[in-house]
Parts: sequence; C-alpha cells; structure tokens
Amino acid sequence: MPPRFGEALALAARQRPDLRAVLPVAPGMESLVGEAVAEWPLRPLVLAPRTDPFARSVRRAAFRAADAALAASGTVTLELAAAGTPMVVGYDFSWLTWQIMRRMALMDTVTLVNIVSGTRSVPEFLGPACRPGPMAQALLALLETPQAQAEAMQLTMERLGRGGEAPGLRAARAILSRL
Repeated sequence: MPPRFGEALALAARQRPDLRAVLPVAPGMESLVGEAVAEWPLRPLVLAPRTDPFARSVRRAAFRAADAALAASGTVTLELAAAGTPMVVGYDFSWLTWQIMRRMALMDTVTLVNIVSGTRSVPEFLGPACRPGPMAQALLALLETPQAQAEAMQLTMERLGRGGEAPGLRAARAILSRL
C-alpha cells in the first residue's frame, strides 16, 4: 500500500498545496511504516502509539480533525465513520488473491461502511483499480463534498448501536436470549 498511497497523496497535493497527511500506525509498526513512507513526496506525520501513552485518544482526535482519509480497507473504516471522517478506500492484492477473491465474492463491496449502511457511498479502489491517479481524484472530490458520505456513516453507526444501549449490555442481552 504505502507507495500507491504516497503517490496518490502527492498527486492530490499538486492541486491542494495545503494538503497535509497524518498517519496513525498500529503498535509495533512504527519503524516499518516510518521506513515505507520516508520516500513519499508528501511526508506524513506518523503517529506512533508506543511513544504516546494516550495513543487511542490521539488516533481518535486525528480522525476527527481530518477533512478526509485515504484508508486501507478494514476496521479503520468504522473508526473513521465513528469520527465522521469521509474516506476513500484502497487495497491491493496479489494477482492470485485478486483472481480468487473476485470469483468468490458474494457482494460488490468490501468496505464495512458500505456493507453496514447498504450503500456504496465510500469509493473503493481494489486490486488492479488501486492506482494513485483514481484514488487522488476521488480524494480531491471528497474534499470538495465531504458531506456526501455523512448519511451513510451515521446510518452505519446507528446500526452498530451508537446512541442505543451500551455494547456490553447488548451483547449480554443477545447471549441471554439464546439460553
């Protein structure tokens, strides 16, 4: 991912010179990610959890402060949705993995926000479509109309229980209903 994301950000920054990148990383990945992004034309600020005792809070604050995100597919999309941060998703696969996945896939999206909300609001660039140019264009479009994903993100969070009972209570009720 890193080279393609770096190129996409560099392309977007040509049209938006004010663009800045912040990259929260998972614990233990600081040095690997730091090396991978060292050559990016637009150097991101890498938020390393090991060096910050408030890593979760810093990560959430970074997501809330962001105007938009370029994210790898996965649970980070739910974190971004919880923060109300519009996103573009990119993920590349090996050729063999892509061939298998596209033949076995039962749905036309892999982004959790799209799946949970039943929409296709979050643009996805998967496999051979994970290219810097299209991702940069989608990111620039999102910066112009960030509200385009607001409804899908809100619906996703509601369906996952935001504003309702506490998750632990919902889990306990679900277990008790099966006994």
